[in-house]
Amino acid sequence: MGDSGGRSARGAGAASISDVPVEDRYFLLIEAVHDYAIFMLDVGGRVASWNPGAQRIKGYTSDEIIGRHFSAFYTPEDIATGKPARALAGAAADGRFEDEGWRVRRDGSRFWADVVISAVHDESGALLGFAKVTRDLTERMRLAELERADMVSTQVQIARESEQKRVAQELHDDLGQRLTALKMSVALLEADLNAGPATRPLASHAHELQIQLDAMASSLRRIAADLRPPLLDDLGLAAALEWLAEDFTKRYGVRASVHLEAAEPRFGEFASTALFRIVQEALTNVARHANATRVRVDLKCADAVLALDIEDNGGGVELDQPPARPSFGLLGIRERVRQLHGNVAFSSAPGQGFRMSIRIPLDALR
Repeated sequence: MGDSGGRSARGAGAASISDVPVEDRYFLLIEAVHDYAIFMLDVGGRVASWNPGAQRIKGYTSDEIIGRHFSAFYTPEDIATGKPARALAGAAADGRFEDEGWRVRRDGSRFWADVVISAVHDESGALLGFAKVTRDLTERMRLAELERADMVSTQVQIARESEQKRVAQELHDDLGQRLTALKMSVALLEADLNAGPATRPLASHAHELQIQLDAMASSLRRIAADLRPPLLDDLGLAAALEWLAEDFTKRYGVRASVHLEAAEPRFGEFASTALFRIVQEALTNVARHANATRVRVDLKCADAVLALDIEDNGGGVELDQPPARPSFGLLGIRERVRQLHGNVAFSSAPGQGFRMSIRIPLDALR
């Protein structure tokens, strides 16, 4: 009666992991693991057991791999240098061997693995074989590589802007001053030529030279401003964008307008430069591809987010269709927005212009 009552209280046919013998529990544990390759090697390095995780990661079924040497998982370069043998020797000598590196799946593809090989001994201390645990870290490594690439890309952008700033400063301070001095010398020469009846006919040549020097100085200022507008450093992003729109209108005949908040947020130098370059590249795309008559730039901050919208009234494009040629300007804009931890969306249709909407957390702009 007591036993029967106990069984009914537990539930007829119910089972518990505690009812499973200890040695079987370990087997069930290993079989249940799918994120790790867990298997045994004999003393010679041949595969003696194989769990579902090993099949998922390495691609071999148990029938295909048991009995084969574990060097099948290593790259030809590692096999040539004797790495599998060194791994077993290290585990036998120290009890444990850890390593990270490339391994090879059944289909020949490679993955980045974290490997632990542990020596297994009997009660007398004799070596029975090895337990090997492998984890696939390929995705983690790729994420780390992307993070490193992002850091490198950001540093390259900073270095390039710093170099452009230096060159623009030298063009303005050195070459610009030399042109000014040269123009003054030519003006004196023109005055001297006009003073003498015999040389007066030559004065027109000196005057023409002054006109050419004015044009050269204007080109120099434009090139220096394209490299790094002094307004960006002296008066901030708002003034630089106003200048950019005015210069764009004069240069391309496309009416550009900038609409900003009354109070400009305080952005860091990197963020201000990136936002200026985004607008600059967007306007360049309008000039090259849009066939527009006007373009509007709106920048405002609300709810801890910066909203930057750039819209033109040009011919527009079919966004669902692949472009006739890659737009490196848009790729550059995407990269700069990504570096600021923001997102960008494009909307357009044939005959309906092109709109670019950028949203960036204000915290990323400090």
